Amino acid sequence: MQEIDKSKPVLVTGATGYVAGRLVEKLLSEGFTVNAAVRNPDDKEKTKYLDSLADKLPGSIVYFKSNLLEEGSYDEAMKNCQLVFHTASPFTRSVKDAQTDLVDPAKKGTLNVLTSVNKTETVQRVVLTSSCAAIYGDAIDTLKMPNQELTEESWNTTSSLTHQPYSYSKTVAEKLAWEIAEQQNRWELVTINPSLVMGPGINPHATSESYSIMKQIGNGDFKFGAPVFNIGCIDVRDLAEAHYKAGIKPEASGRYIISAANTSFSEIAGFIKEKFPNYPISTRKMPKWLIWLIAPTIGMTRQEVSNNIGYPWKANNSKAIKELGLNFRSLKNTATEFFSQLEESNSFSKK
Repeated sequence: MQEIDKSKPVLVTGATGYVAGRLVEKLLSEGFTVNAAVRNPDDKEKTKYLDSLADKLPGSIVYFKSNLLEEGSYDEAMKNCQLVFHTASPFTRSVKDAQTDLVDPAKKGTLNVLTSVNKTETVQRVVLTSSCAAIYGDAIDTLKMPNQELTEESWNTTSSLTHQPYSYSKTVAEKLAWEIAEQQNRWELVTINPSLVMGPGINPHATSESYSIMKQIGNGDFKFGAPVFNIGCIDVRDLAEAHYKAGIKPEASGRYIISAANTSFSEIAGFIKEKFPNYPISTRKMPKWLIWLIAPTIGMTRQEVSNNIGYPWKANNSKAIKELGLNFRSLKNTATEFFSQLEESNSFSKK
């Protein structure tokens, strides 16, 4: 790949999203013109946070109306772009129909974006926001991996439409992206595979699943104890930096696990309890049998409890650190700054 020309526009799909917001901020700070693909450019309530960034940073924003499920929807937004960031994909656990609500938007959206890339001669690189969910399905899966840790070589083989459908949607979408990329040789694909994204976004009222988890902690859902659910975490600001470097570094290639810490919900709750002692948060570890009993009432299936609670979670992030030159914020700062943002925006229902 040739060096990216900063005078050319850069496309960001799903530009009003949680991760995309911080990425747009980074691109604007570097002086880029951002072609922001959004569902409704006239929805000023949705675009005001991006507009505010554009007002104070050297770059500029141009909005384009786009829809993940509409063929040709990204053609206009992609004109003259050398670099495309495809971040748009639904992230929610509350779905009525996994195929319609998760898999179709993820897969068809990826197909539509990359079809436009194939038609746009100027594009040199596509950075796709995938997930660690495309690498593993449940924590128990890591026990079968080399050194019992996630690496870029592994793929999720245990998720389906009926079990961990979000993870399944990320897996099929990323696999499709690699299939399309390998059928041509003009542009390069780089995928970013983050663990759970946390930290303050540009919109304090975002509806990402990450915000929902933090609200559960603040609203007292863990007041009798937190589940020993081991996960990885990455600060949204560090994730934006990872996307940016994956886009502009000519030597960047393949998949990148972006995860700063191997942690658990109970550890995160402990960090928040220490800084915000007035909230109903317990650092006690809730026993697995109890979580299994109440699973349906806290939005989990009993299979998820069986395959995740109490198992270790470890990801190898050395490729991203070495090749992208990343430095990660501490998990404690990420968690407490995120919680503080939600407190300031009155996001908690009770103390």
